[in-house]
Amino acid sequence: MKWLQTDEADFESRLSVLLADRSAVETSVAAPVRDIIAAVRAQGDTALCDYTTRFDRLALSPDTLRISADEIAREADKVDAELMDALTLAASRIESFHRAQMPANLSYTDEAGLTLGMRWIPLDAVGLYVPGGKAAYPSSVLMNALPARVAGVGRIAMCVPCPDGVLNPLVLAAARVCGVSEIYRVGGAQAVAALAYGTPTIRPVDRIVGPGNAYVAEAKRQVFGHVGIDSIAGPSEVVIVADNRNEPRFVALDLLAQAEHDELAQAVLITDDAAFARRVVEAVETELKTLPRAAIAGKSWADHGAVVIVDNWQEAAAIANRFASEHLEVMLEEPESFAAMIRHAGATFLGRNCPEAVGDYVGGPNHVLPTSRTARFASGLSVFDFLKRTTTIAADANGLRAVGPAGARLARAEGLHAHALSLSARLDALG
Repeated sequence: MKWLQTDEADFESRLSVLLADRSAVETSVAAPVRDIIAAVRAQGDTALCDYTTRFDRLALSPDTLRISADEIAREADKVDAELMDALTLAASRIESFHRAQMPANLSYTDEAGLTLGMRWIPLDAVGLYVPGGKAAYPSSVLMNALPARVAGVGRIAMCVPCPDGVLNPLVLAAARVCGVSEIYRVGGAQAVAALAYGTPTIRPVDRIVGPGNAYVAEAKRQVFGHVGIDSIAGPSEVVIVADNRNEPRFVALDLLAQAEHDELAQAVLITDDAAFARRVVEAVETELKTLPRAAIAGKSWADHGAVVIVDNWQEAAAIANRFASEHLEVMLEEPESFAAMIRHAGATFLGRNCPEAVGDYVGGPNHVLPTSRTARFASGLSVFDFLKRTTTIAADANGLRAVGPAGARLARAEGLHAHALSLSARLDALG
């Protein structure tokens, strides 16, 4: 764990090293992923079945690639009532927030008499990738499928690996809550290839969303351009800005909530009180003694964790903006005032009683967020990822007279004479 103070002579160089730590981690799987995609494109369902046997130890035929409605119902019904209530509550809050995002169409007539407009149109088909087996995340199903449904996407196809044939009841229950019934028991780069290019059984989609391992991420990178994708996600991260009025254990638990995701995750505390920071670090060490995922969280904290001591909150905001973190917790007396200084964060959590875990499950805003400092230019998943914009122009004779001559002059200046004539010929005819 790194300890930095802004009044130290080498602070800037040490902070630069810490920021560079969040550069996207590259994994050398490009070649095998390229081979998998090529095989799926050439052999279709046969390749999907072969790879599923090889990687998931599950023998499939084209007829059994899709999980039947009866299987979905049978597995989903295994979820106990309290857990189902929690899933339903989360879904209702996520759906409500994303419904509030839906944009309105635009139309107006300008001073030249042209009627200009913009219309929002949902994508036809979206593919949702969901990690499978024991490391399954039903919350990811909700966060990816519900915005697509709210946007009006006509078809949502879901791929989930089922190692050794094991179906995850909670994942299937989440899919049922979201109205997703087209589900395939296939994972990895081969699933991404099938969603992108199609096979006899799986029809292609227009955008692929959802988390996955290095092979899935690389496959999404390689199919991008043929289809859209959400992002290439890096390890999870949180920056917590906290004063000494906080309970050190709560801050420690919030740091560990990110650290337990992955050995490469990063948790950073920014505070103006070194003594308070030391109490937080002690609390982290205490919690690691009993945390079930202590091995993962401990390595993350040791390798990538950091404490930054600042002189004032303006300094803290400037440093938080440089981190441009996936998650930012503001645990101050007036969190809104601090948040007003923040330009770069995937999602911000305001107050002492709003840990990032609220956003992971039941807050409402999406938990699919930009990582690796990409919050400098990127945003979290929303209904806008499942909508397209198309513009319209309507011009009558008077409108063409008003703007056509300038358009013709610009076209001739660019050497595009047919463009110019398409305008000027009409203008001549209008007299």
